[in-house]
Amino acid sequence: MPVYAQNAHNLTILRVPRNTSVTANPRELRGGYDPSMRRTAAARAKGAQTAVTVRKGTGRLKASQRREQIRRLTSAQGLVNVEQLAESFDVTPSTIRRDLSLLTERGELARTYGGAIATGQLPEATLGQRAAMAPAQKEQIARLAATFVADGETLVLDAGTTTGRLARRLQGRENLTVITNGVTTLSELADAEGVHVVCLGGDLRHISQGFVGPLAELCLSRLTADRAFLGADALHARFGICEASPVQTRLKELMMNRAEHVYVLADSSKLGRRPFDAWAPIERPWTLITDWEASAEQLEPFRAQGGVTVLVAGSGDREEQPRADEKNGAGGLGKPVGVTESA
Repeated sequence: MPVYAQNAHNLTILRVPRNTSVTANPRELRGGYDPSMRRTAAARAKGAQTAVTVRKGTGRLKASQRREQIRRLTSAQGLVNVEQLAESFDVTPSTIRRDLSLLTERGELARTYGGAIATGQLPEATLGQRAAMAPAQKEQIARLAATFVADGETLVLDAGTTTGRLARRLQGRENLTVITNGVTTLSELADAEGVHVVCLGGDLRHISQGFVGPLAELCLSRLTADRAFLGADALHARFGICEASPVQTRLKELMMNRAEHVYVLADSSKLGRRPFDAWAPIERPWTLITDWEASAEQLEPFRAQGGVTVLVAGSGDREEQPRADEKNGAGGLGKPVGVTESA
């Protein structure tokens, strides 16, 4: 018999005994089934559960069959978890991660921290919701990013939660100029007397707490910076930075064009995903800073790109050491302790 268990998101997930397969039955959705309706993950998280039918199979599923079952289960449940999928299909978590990476690459799923969600069902998260996602990973990314900054530099800090954590680490710096469109960064640096803050202004996107639009773009076009630190809703090696709206990606492109060095701060749950249709291509050398949860499969597409440096921040028990300024010495930065680097 199938076993149902509650995951951390209060969603029901099916544990499938060995040698069985799963078929989603949308007609058994609580409240009835209407094919014209597309239920969001948020609606499912409020208690909606999906009934699935289990039928006996013959032998362990082939990889293609397993992936199809994962796709169906994700579509029916809205959200799935790596560990529970591994137990359900009697395979290792690394096998499930490879399955999810392949399905994500095909555009059939979108990766989340520790699992995946069905495409077309992922609403844009608010800033408050994002702040609660992967906080330890974001803190380590911010810690590493701060080691690139030298007093006296001019920075562009994008709106977002990870860039906001970076701004907090710059509070005690001297003679810095920070150009930002992020409300979080403005709040973090409001009392930092050694930091000159330039607000881009423009139209406020309430959901992301960032200023965008023609006024922000005009202001930015009159400025240059030593370094730009960008956030992302998702990051794809082929397409670039993914956001919910073109007005956001347009501003990110300008940020990249106005800075000498570009860094994208993205925790591992964002790598390889395509949740939205607005993109900012990265057509210049840049650095990805991510966290230790990133798998080899997630990082390989970025490492294969020319002009991309991949840095993986260590876990919380390791403190990265400050790097030398890129402008000093012959051609580059030393590698901090506890950080994996590849180009």
